Amino acid sequence: MTGQDWLEKDFYAVLGVSKTADAGEIKKAYRKLARTLHPDHNPGDAKAEARFKEVGEAYAVLSDPEQRTQYDQLRAMAGGARFSAGPGGAGGQSAGFEDLFGGLFGAGAPGGTRVRYTQPGAGGAGFEDILGGLFGGAGAGAGAGFRQPRPGIDLAATTTLPFRQAVQGSTVSLGVEGRTVTARIPAGVHDGQKIRLRGKGRASEPGGEPGDLVVTVRVTPHPVYALEGNNLRMTLPVTFDEAALGATVPVPTFDGETVRLRIPEGTPSGRVLRAKGKGITTSKGTGDLLVTLQVVVPQKLTSAAREAVEAFRAATSGQDPRADLVARARE
Repeated sequence: MTGQDWLEKDFYAVLGVSKTADAGEIKKAYRKLARTLHPDHNPGDAKAEARFKEVGEAYAVLSDPEQRTQYDQLRAMAGGARFSAGPGGAGGQSAGFEDLFGGLFGAGAPGGTRVRYTQPGAGGAGFEDILGGLFGGAGAGAGAGFRQPRPGIDLAATTTLPFRQAVQGSTVSLGVEGRTVTARIPAGVHDGQKIRLRGKGRASEPGGEPGDLVVTVRVTPHPVYALEGNNLRMTLPVTFDEAALGATVPVPTFDGETVRLRIPEGTPSGRVLRAKGKGITTSKGTGDLLVTLQVVVPQKLTSAAREAVEAFRAATSGQDPRADLVARARE
């Protein structure tokens, strides 16, 4: 990048920030634009690629305190005027560089002598070469410019957690390209959920943003509980008489305690009861424990139990739970 570039380009406008933006605002704006315009996300889009380069150039200058100061000083001296690379321009149509910066470099010497800035190749150092040495641009005649920093690359990793650690939250260590990354997995993470760790991916070139690390979490199943948002689900076996006559039964909770649930008389298998506040606690609040009742039919009956069941069948012989099933099936 040359001194001419610094005069002609408004790097603040390129990044969409004000001239008083602090380093954090500049970094945030660059990061957002770089991700949107990155060639990997816009294959074959020449316009996006050109904008990506402009954004990189702007960030390279504005993210460096010394270069930013020099850039601001140069544009303040320029005052928004139009410039030509050689003398003042035909008929005074545009101010030449020597007119603007003559006082700075010794114009106004006795006899009206003026400092002249010639184009490279005409036997003298060009204005860009002079400014390059003063403001950190290309070296004299080197033709070297700034190379926009390329953001780092996002990486992927997978970790497996026991159900209880996933529910309660956990800290894990991941091996990523020869280094160890410590990641905090939030409470209530679900199987297959992805956690993005900002700046933990592959490093970028100097001046650029590192990539992210995207961690896919696998959760091993629990023998009793299943996670549903902040709620926990479980199946509770109950006996026929508990479902038919009603009962109050103990239910184990995830914290190792128990809660007593009342089963209403005549509760069918599959009904869901709710234990308020017995789910999990995350940043989104505390959930409930959802208990699905499952009526258990004994596989073997004693003679006394058999007689009791037969007596029950005789007493309820007029009831047919499938009475309207055929009619409804034809709807």
